[in-house]
Amino acid sequence: MLVSTIRSVSHKKLFKNLQFVRLQSVPSHAHFTPYFSDSGSEDLSPDSRNNVIATNFSNSSNDKSSSELNSSGVVEILKNMQREPISALIFFNQLKEKGFQHDIQSYVAIIKILCLWGLDRKLDSLFKGIINSKKDHRCFEVSELLEAIAEELKDDEQSSLVRAFDTLIKSYATFGMFDEAIDTLFETKRHRVGPCLLSCNFLINRLVGHGKVDTAVAIYKQLKTIGLSPNVYTYGIMIKAYCRKQNFEEAAEMFLEMDEAGVVPNAYPYTAYLEGLCMHGMSDLACEVLQTWKAKNVPIDAYAYGAVIQGFVSEKKLDNAKNVLLDMEEHGQVPNGDHYRALVQGYCDSGEINKALEIHNEMKAKGIRSDCWILTPILQCLCQTGMHYEAISQFRNFQKLGMFLDKVTYNVGIDALCKMGKLDEAMRLFDEMKCKKLIPDVVHYTTLISGYCLHGNILDAFNLFEEMNENGLKADAIVYNVLAGGLSRNGLLDKVFFLLDAMKCQGLAPSTVTHNMIIEGLCLGGKVKEAEKYFTNLQEKSIENYASMVNGYCESSNATDGYKLFRRLFNQGILINRSSCLKLISGLCLEGENDRAIKLFEILLSSGDGPSKKMYGKLISALCRAGDMKRARWAYDHMVNKGLSPDIITYTIMLNGYCHVNCLREALDLFSDMKKRGIGPDIITYTVLLDGLCKVSMKRARFQNDAEGNKKVKQVASAFWCEMKEMELKPDVICYTALIDSHCKSDNLQDASSLFDEMIEHGLLPDTVTYTALLSGYCKHGDMDKVDTLVNEMESKGIQPDSRTMSTIDRGIARAKKMQFRH
Repeated sequence: MLVSTIRSVSHKKLFKNLQFVRLQSVPSHAHFTPYFSDSGSEDLSPDSRNNVIATNFSNSSNDKSSSELNSSGVVEILKNMQREPISALIFFNQLKEKGFQHDIQSYVAIIKILCLWGLDRKLDSLFKGIINSKKDHRCFEVSELLEAIAEELKDDEQSSLVRAFDTLIKSYATFGMFDEAIDTLFETKRHRVGPCLLSCNFLINRLVGHGKVDTAVAIYKQLKTIGLSPNVYTYGIMIKAYCRKQNFEEAAEMFLEMDEAGVVPNAYPYTAYLEGLCMHGMSDLACEVLQTWKAKNVPIDAYAYGAVIQGFVSEKKLDNAKNVLLDMEEHGQVPNGDHYRALVQGYCDSGEINKALEIHNEMKAKGIRSDCWILTPILQCLCQTGMHYEAISQFRNFQKLGMFLDKVTYNVGIDALCKMGKLDEAMRLFDEMKCKKLIPDVVHYTTLISGYCLHGNILDAFNLFEEMNENGLKADAIVYNVLAGGLSRNGLLDKVFFLLDAMKCQGLAPSTVTHNMIIEGLCLGGKVKEAEKYFTNLQEKSIENYASMVNGYCESSNATDGYKLFRRLFNQGILINRSSCLKLISGLCLEGENDRAIKLFEILLSSGDGPSKKMYGKLISALCRAGDMKRARWAYDHMVNKGLSPDIITYTIMLNGYCHVNCLREALDLFSDMKKRGIGPDIITYTVLLDGLCKVSMKRARFQNDAEGNKKVKQVASAFWCEMKEMELKPDVICYTALIDSHCKSDNLQDASSLFDEMIEHGLLPDTVTYTALLSGYCKHGDMDKVDTLVNEMESKGIQPDSRTMSTIDRGIARAKKMQFRH
């Protein structure tokens, strides 16, 4: 068949079909096979003839071609193609694709070619294919192939034999087949070739990565007994291994072994030791070691600093992490995106979005390019703190800069828009993602479905659910739970039961989470009686279900009923989870049941888990929101007496509470106490104080006619503003907005306008809330020209007015008409 094919094609056409093969003239030294006996091919060199056969075979549409070749013929062709390794590999693979079963001899032939040319990646891929194939799909064992390779690659081809063993060891290790990799490693000695140090390092490193530290140590010791000399990376890997087992003394001894062996350590083993300390929560010690080594001029690089920064971030010691970053710069090491990414992630995980943005801005100012892996945690943190508009603004800004945004970043943007109720925009972003070849997964569909359910668009939610199924994405329990919650919030209990049946048909049993979402969804939708009935009819109730019913009462402003259920359970010896108890405390305070909230708190204190800052913080926050500063102070003092130091968040909440109830002296005293304890105020603290001072000033001017007192309040506010700038705390959009709003409410439009201009000069983008605050001031005075100017400015910047903005403008128009009528 192949011979007749060659006869029927002209030489010109043959060479035209060989676009993927680089043909060249070579001496005629190869043996001719029976396939070349045809006279029509005698004018081609042997290598070219084999290339023609390979090409014609690959272009042949007749699958019978593979059956006409035998192993010896394939081996002979491969031998004659050894000067064209890529063509030989293509021929080999295409034979396999067309059903030809290669045996040991043909595999040895292609392996020999790849080893000869040093094509390690191709060789690795070949070995992985052999290992990964099922035994019944090959006619030999890998061990037999190894023996054949060793036999074929004679003494004059030792380097190729080492390369074959080396690649096979790495392939086994990649698949986690460590027993086979170890056998192959020590098999090299029997074939009179020493194990390659690179493959030894690769195997030991993989073992350590998979937690097989004892095996890694045993191999290291065995290799030393057979005369293998470790290099600096071997020692570094062993340091990492000993650190994994917390054997820090043995890890330190590796540095002595290096010194005795005359191996000069580079940054790798030092970094491995620091990473080991940080991995086990000893970042402070790692930092001390880093400083000591640095003083001795050991080779410390950016990765070593990065290990300590990441360690402090993992331990939530973010100020320490930032200090290491500063120290790194002072000693000539240039931070990269990974160092800043770790800090940004740490601040975001701690909810300190302002510090995260500050670090991010600092990074950009130094010319370090941001990316979606830094941006995504920032967006997530903004959304978690309810700053959805800011999240979308950041998303759009980076889009304009041409930054690549991945599927995770898009999902955060879609979620933010859904939370804001901008479902059409969320859908456009979803489609935009698809246009960029980012294929949506179940998570993206779940986010959109959740958004539609949240805003009562159940039909659209189910349309998306169907689209997801049509696209071959299998719905998981989370999607069903979201739909169940959405149907419940909209009071569609009958549809919920149909959904649960459909869920069961898909092999997904409703879980505790499913029942909880239904209970809380019904309560959120005002269907408390239905929620109680559903809860009562549950055959098996878990503690989580009870907690969910308590949560439901709180969400439906029935915290008193939630407290009754809590007491009933408590009397039966059942205590629901702490987070539900804290939610109940907040709900009781909102309903004015502060005494019950305190009693519940005291029960939590005596429950055995012990008090925590979070517990006290929740109680203090709830009492401050309720305006009960007397009990809030009691909780604060109680916390201090328990030996728990209040943090900046607790102080800020208390300051805000005092300002709201016009207790300025108490606020200033608490602020002084905060400073004495060594807790520096941040931008949020100053924002709360400045806003509170402005409102106190406004109240005194309006009701008390206390000019002298009002003057003192303004002086204090001015002092705080200067103090904040001296501390290099830059006012953010929220800070400016709070001050602008206060000035507008006290009819001080000139100062409000000046602050607005100052904010823009500092590169801060006013948001909808800022514009609404300034608009309210101009509307109050009927200055509709200024209102029109601001509205046009908003439109030009793509800032959408919300319902509050429109109401403010409508009131302004009505006031302007009234004033015009009077005149």
